[in-house]
Amino acid sequence: MKRRDFIKTVGGTTLLAGATVAAPQLANAKSKPLYKWKMVTTWPKNFPGLGTGANNLARLITEMTDGRIQVKVYGAKELVPAFEIFDAVSRGTAEMGHGAAYYWKGKSEAAQFFAAVPFGLTAQEMNAWLYHGGGMELWQEVYAEFGLVPTAAGNTGVQMGGWFNKEINTVADLKGLKMRIPGLGGEVLRRAGGTPVSMPGGEIFTSLKSGAIDATEWVGPYNDLAFGLHKAAKHYYYPGWHEPGTTLECFINKKAFDTLPADLQSIVLNASRVANQDMLAEYTARNNRALDTLVNEHKVDLRRYPDDVLNKLRSLSDDVVSEVASKDKMSKKVFESFRSFRDQASRWHDVSERAYLNARSKS
Repeated sequence: MKRRDFIKTVGGTTLLAGATVAAPQLANAKSKPLYKWKMVTTWPKNFPGLGTGANNLARLITEMTDGRIQVKVYGAKELVPAFEIFDAVSRGTAEMGHGAAYYWKGKSEAAQFFAAVPFGLTAQEMNAWLYHGGGMELWQEVYAEFGLVPTAAGNTGVQMGGWFNKEINTVADLKGLKMRIPGLGGEVLRRAGGTPVSMPGGEIFTSLKSGAIDATEWVGPYNDLAFGLHKAAKHYYYPGWHEPGTTLECFINKKAFDTLPADLQSIVLNASRVANQDMLAEYTARNNRALDTLVNEHKVDLRRYPDDVLNKLRSLSDDVVSEVASKDKMSKKVFESFRSFRDQASRWHDVSERAYLNARSKS
């Protein structure tokens, strides 16, 4: 046989062999199960930061699994009302939910610690507690009762104090105030003489504009500008004492999660961590620009809460959080972990983050 013909023959045989090996691999890939999941959210469809954060997580899961999991996102009321997504995912109507854990205090008092605690952990500290301080294991324990697997899927960073149609100069100005504010912060306002109201984000502007509520907190400049809240109230207060580092969540129906092979389970959990990090970066980038727009273009009255108001709110917050922790064994267990980590983080940040920021502000 001539050398040229020999090479062709060998080449042909090699290519054919390669094809026979590749065919089963291709067939195996095509035979892998396809999972079509629904994600229900508490947010208005495509709402900047929060709604788009849910979209981003769905996209990450779909892309990272090469389409083996396809997630369709439903905004509030598209499939179920905003505050019914917890039950919807628990019973399997949808495989995933995207919201904030303080909305579910009626299900578990302990859940509130995994969203935001007044004068509690910042975003950086929350992530540290969840991923390296035992917080995530406790969160999983709390949600196991409801057949759910929780993940951290975003963080807003320190929020704003809220929008008011009157000045807050003393603690007395909070008395009789009807304010949209959820979670533990709402109970603190109640202790200060106000009336907390819980409502989905999509109802805030109309309620504030009509006078159904006197004030509202939402998130921060990025979201508040998108909602047009500056058209409904004129005084914009800071800091967000009630939500110093709000963790957004994605919770997954456990039965649906357990049907996934190990590689897809890992991808879903790690996609949530990517989304968690990305949302905080987005808020950090966009809040400062939005605040400039509110103040310089829309002439919003930006004000800091008076020190005596903050001091009173801090004192009331200590009482509220301690009482929540005493309601049941699980709440106590979570609070003790949370408090211990907060105290350690505070001591470290006194000589790191806080010391540096103070030094930078004086330069």
